[in-house]
Amino acid sequence: MVGWHARLLLAVLLLAAPVIAATCMPSFAQDGSTDTTTPIAVENSSTSDTDLRDRLRAIFSEIDELGSVRPSVSEGVVVLRGDAPNDNAAQRAISLAERLEGVVAVEDDIDRTLSIEDNLNPLLERYQGVLDAFVRGWPLYAVALAAFLIVATLGYALSSWTRLWDAIAPNLFIARLLSQTVLILGFLLGLLLALSILDAMALFGAAAGGAGLIGLAVGFAVRDTIENYIASVMLSLRQPFRANDFVAINDLEGIVVRLTSRATILRTLDGNHLRIPNAQVFKGIILNYTRNPQRRFDFELGIDTNNDPLEAIGKAEATLLELSFVLAHPAPLAGIQKVGDSSIVIWFAAWIDQRETDFLKARSGAINAVKRTLETAGFSFPEPIYRLRIDGAGDGAIIMQQAAAPDPEPIGRSTLKEERPAAIMNLEDLDVSPETDVQKQVEQERAEGNQEDLLNDERPIE
Repeated sequence: MVGWHARLLLAVLLLAAPVIAATCMPSFAQDGSTDTTTPIAVENSSTSDTDLRDRLRAIFSEIDELGSVRPSVSEGVVVLRGDAPNDNAAQRAISLAERLEGVVAVEDDIDRTLSIEDNLNPLLERYQGVLDAFVRGWPLYAVALAAFLIVATLGYALSSWTRLWDAIAPNLFIARLLSQTVLILGFLLGLLLALSILDAMALFGAAAGGAGLIGLAVGFAVRDTIENYIASVMLSLRQPFRANDFVAINDLEGIVVRLTSRATILRTLDGNHLRIPNAQVFKGIILNYTRNPQRRFDFELGIDTNNDPLEAIGKAEATLLELSFVLAHPAPLAGIQKVGDSSIVIWFAAWIDQRETDFLKARSGAINAVKRTLETAGFSFPEPIYRLRIDGAGDGAIIMQQAAAPDPEPIGRSTLKEERPAAIMNLEDLDVSPETDVQKQVEQERAEGNQEDLLNDERPIE
């Protein structure tokens, strides 16, 4: 179905076409514009005041609205008296007198009558001539109008052929865009054909030039809107994600609800509704977490510097492999991240299947399991120790400085601390099933009424 704005444009142009034609027709009836700068020569090269007066009288007598103007000339100075219907007519008489060769100056003593009859009669006569010309040429106008209506109607019928555009276009948005484009092209072709029949293509050229300048100004004003619209077309063709995909666009994360002609709609993990303009989506960095079902989580733990980091790594990797939600392939990873003043930071990583395991739950459970394993094995997790020293020799200020942790007893298999808990949490009781609350909200929103969505599962994803 054609958009309402396209129909409104077509209706306005159809209604305005007769008015435009009627307004422009007088210009075709006139012989040309009047040159107001070229001097008017008199018959005798040696002009006298009488010659100037006679010449002006002859000129004014040929112009209806200046027939009552009486010129008098003395020493080249022209004085204009009499009546004129309005100020425009008076200024015309003055302009004509100034252009006459031999005129030194022109004095305006013309009385502006502002008579209704004098001002309306020329206008009525002008439009009477237009009406007469229209009556004489109505067959030609009828043919031009018929040609315009035929071509415009064909364009409208073709644009309304929804099955054709749905079959050609990859989605409904592109189908509507093609339909409206065909409608506008049909109207323009019909208008060009009608103007060609009337031999008025110069009018179209002038209108096109003005429309180009207006379009340039409007383009700068709505540049962001046009950019967003083009980005919507490109995203609908490229399909970088699917509905229900968990994505990160620049620094914004959420589950995809739909792609509209203006924005990409996300539902954040907090349940909030997030709209991102498509121009930012098209130019931004898109991270699709759902595309690959396998995902790796990582975390860091620090142990005391006197502990054996390789032994801690081995016990932690064994613990991670025992977790039912951790994949054996790829295998868990661990390594020394850095060595500090009082701790050795170890980095751990493991893989999960997002279809069966929640990422945040798995990471939290893995951290808890590794920490308890190392605690049970006698490894210590040092904390910074601060010492206060009062300088009695000075002004009594209190100086605070950080001191390293005291050296613990050497850790070995025979010297593990007996007081540490020996039992590790029951891993089977750990719930790592995926959270579906936000997905249910997304599915419920997508199931609501006729809402625009440019995502199509049948098209290949980028």
